[in-house]
Amino acid sequence: MNIILLGPPGAGKGTQASKLVEERGMVQLSTGDMLRAAVKAGTPVGLKAKAVMDAGQLVSDEIVSDLIGDKLDEMGPDKGAIFDGYPRTAAQAESLDAILSARGRTLDHVIELDVDEDALVERITGRFTCAKCGEGYHDTFKQPKTEGVCDVCGGTEFKRRPDDNAETVRTRMAEYRAKTAPILPIYEARGLVKRVDGMADMGEVAASIAAILDA
Repeated sequence: MNIILLGPPGAGKGTQASKLVEERGMVQLSTGDMLRAAVKAGTPVGLKAKAVMDAGQLVSDEIVSDLIGDKLDEMGPDKGAIFDGYPRTAAQAESLDAILSARGRTLDHVIELDVDEDALVERITGRFTCAKCGEGYHDTFKQPKTEGVCDVCGGTEFKRRPDDNAETVRTRMAEYRAKTAPILPIYEARGLVKRVDGMADMGEVAASIAAILDA
């Protein structure tokens, strides 16, 4: 089964993709990660991409398509793919169809994690972690049992990501809407889009995605 997972940063795409990898043996294809890996490994596509990036240019759709094709060939036909961050344009959606078709694959579902912007801002801006062990906490939803002391390691120092602020989150949301707007109508016309409440509990979100895949 091949699916596209959509959702703005902070919607929980990474968490849900990891669950699908772990529980169903699917492979997460994140174009950014794949690009870095190909450049590091010095593959033919990686060398081509490195030359473009070194020249300060954006990597072309053709290079990204080659990367995805290579990865699908490596995976073997019995593994499903989760496309994360791709496609972002109508041209890329067309490319993906061709890549899958050439390998006897089809796109089964486009799953969007639907989020409420204000609630997402609260979810992200309230996050903090233990500086010592990395345990995650939240101002509203998960405070340490003893104020100022990590439940896991007893550490007393905590940190927040500098980009976990309301302005950055809203900018990311606007970017996401602008990037996904061109591809959603294409997949909606084919009846492939399913929406899941991304604000629900992680387990509920996972169960909703599983229900779509098993239907």
